[in-house]
Amino acid sequence: MHGFFVTGTDTGIGKTRVTAGLLEAFARDRRKTVGMKPVASGAAATHEGLRNDDALALQAAASERRPYALVNPYCFAPAVAPHLAALEAGVEISLDVIREAYAGLCQGADTVLVEGVGGWQVPLGPALEVPDLARELDLPVILVVGMRLGCLNHALLTARAIAADGLSLAGWVANAVDPAFERPEANVATLEAELHAPLLARLPHAPGASTEALVEALLPACRRLA
Repeated sequence: MHGFFVTGTDTGIGKTRVTAGLLEAFARDRRKTVGMKPVASGAAATHEGLRNDDALALQAAASERRPYALVNPYCFAPAVAPHLAALEAGVEISLDVIREAYAGLCQGADTVLVEGVGGWQVPLGPALEVPDLARELDLPVILVVGMRLGCLNHALLTARAIAADGLSLAGWVANAVDPAFERPEANVATLEAELHAPLLARLPHAPGASTEALVEALLPACRRLA
């Protein structure tokens, strides 16, 4: 079994899109896949409890069925920073709980993808941050770069922080989030030269694109990561 921790240069830059697409692409490559969103804020109340759209997307994209409680052990209703949502709910996010859920997800799986929350340095509690999750689960990192103005600074700072936290950057995905972004080719070339990690895929700005197109774009990435 092997796995990866998917993070991003910011919130709302396509982590879930990439993670779900990779889950389906790995499954296309005959791997048993599961996804995990350890912490999520912004959820709707259902008869089964709180449900977060990103976590549901990962649960649906995986080839192996897993209970929602394992996919998303910490789910909070308000769409605010997770440490604030946890504080308001009177909950302390525990690495022990996340580790146990991860162990349950891994049983019978070939590939596990764990999606972070927000960007790399997001706090989860008084002494807990997103990097602690990746370290605890011992996972190399995939960085989703939202291609827009400011992406060079955000991507290079994030890559530097990942290295400083003692984690390996397995590769990065250039995800076009701004159709008006100028000089995209030059920006990608700059990041290829500076990030010192493989460019796994370039995803166009295509809000209405089919899942099939996304999976096809990510299949080479899966084979490179395998």
